[in-house]
Amino acid sequence: MWYVSTRGIAPRVNFEGALFSGYAPDGGLFMPEELPQLDRETLCQWSTLSYPGLVKELCALFIGSELLPKDELNDLIDRAFSRFRHREVVHLSRLRNGLNVLELWHGVTYAFKDLSLSCTAQFLQYFLEKREKHVTVVVGTSGDTGSAAIESVQGAKNMDIIVLLPKGHCTKIQELQMTTVLKQNVHVFGVEGNSDELDEPIKTVFADVAFVKKHNLMSLNSINWSRVLVQMAHHFFAYFQCTPSLDTHPLPLVEVVVPTGAAGNLAAGYIAQKIGLPIRLVVAVNRNDIIHRTVQQGDFSLSEAVKSTLASAMDIQVPYNMERVFWLLSGSDSQVTRALMEQFERTQSVNLPKELHSKLSEAVTSVSVSDEAITQTMGRCWDENQYLLCPHSAVAVNYHYQQIDRQQPSTPRCCLAPASAAKFPEAVLAAGLTPETPAEIVALEHKETRCTLMRRGDNWMLMLRDTIEDLSQRWRSHALNTSQ
Repeated sequence: MWYVSTRGIAPRVNFEGALFSGYAPDGGLFMPEELPQLDRETLCQWSTLSYPGLVKELCALFIGSELLPKDELNDLIDRAFSRFRHREVVHLSRLRNGLNVLELWHGVTYAFKDLSLSCTAQFLQYFLEKREKHVTVVVGTSGDTGSAAIESVQGAKNMDIIVLLPKGHCTKIQELQMTTVLKQNVHVFGVEGNSDELDEPIKTVFADVAFVKKHNLMSLNSINWSRVLVQMAHHFFAYFQCTPSLDTHPLPLVEVVVPTGAAGNLAAGYIAQKIGLPIRLVVAVNRNDIIHRTVQQGDFSLSEAVKSTLASAMDIQVPYNMERVFWLLSGSDSQVTRALMEQFERTQSVNLPKELHSKLSEAVTSVSVSDEAITQTMGRCWDENQYLLCPHSAVAVNYHYQQIDRQQPSTPRCCLAPASAAKFPEAVLAAGLTPETPAEIVALEHKETRCTLMRRGDNWMLMLRDTIEDLSQRWRSHALNTSQ
């Protein structure tokens, strides 16, 4: 399968090329040139598969056996999920009043990003060993991406990882999960800024195509196609777990509620919908509501500032995966997508063309949830089920409660739960509840930490480039010594 940039200028690449890229050289994001279509028979066959089984089928479909033979692919995915705490890897909790919560957080760092990043790291390792190459992974994080990315590649001999975290904008646990990993190939920077600000030097570095090529740079943020691909499995598993029957014509709809910041899970859900999965998507955001305003009004523009909320990993103003959604909505029209995104980059404000906005609001419903509503939802879910939600999961569950309180016609509904409440004790306390903290999280407080500060006034891009060049030089020296 071939992949093209949403902006239409960069040459097309295969899955390996998309995997090792951050942004495409023209500033766009890679997408499949053509989307396969799944028929009813395939969906019925897939309906009995486990979550790992669905990941295997989707990856086989979008990677191709000529690049990665099926048996080797299956081994990589089994290895990726071998350290997950739940035997199902992903588990559906069926609670009172039709509330279905899909727990995506049974990986090592207690967040959904473990799912896609553990697979992506295995794919990277496979191709790096085959090609005898080294890469430097550069990641900006609002909380969970950094720790999951570090966990997936720590100790790898042919990968270095640089993580930029927004100092003071992550929870203490999230920060400790990153700064307590002391492996030689892990390099963490604490930036005096928010997650959108720290994305700027990363995007500038990736825009220098010669520099990226010289130092084999790549990203593991959800701009990376491999992550979006694996995340499609969340939607398939949610559908098959929640659909009442596959015997009806047409197949019944299931509503999937997606709490999001950068829109990676939304893009994955929309692609799943486009290839034949009968789901209705609801995107749920906190008070950083650019996606909500885009769906409701066609207003894709930045607010004056990022608002700090209890759902801190979603405190994002630039949901870069919306570019993938716009490209699909426009019928893969790269000229339209490029014009929209270049205007947004210039002015930080775009009003979607009427036709594009109409298609978006048909495809997606949206809701924006306040901190007060988050804590109320966490409290209600505990009162009704003795079940602790993390604040991000509560953003999704709030939509469910709104619907049942209004006695809306009931479509089966599944709320994606991106993280464990154990990672957010402050939010649990704010909801008047008692945090439950696993021993391995408590132990983080007693570990040594390592983190380099990027202060306001420092040249962040220069610091980033110098670190990359230093790591590249180290690898070249190592490779030279090994070959002698």
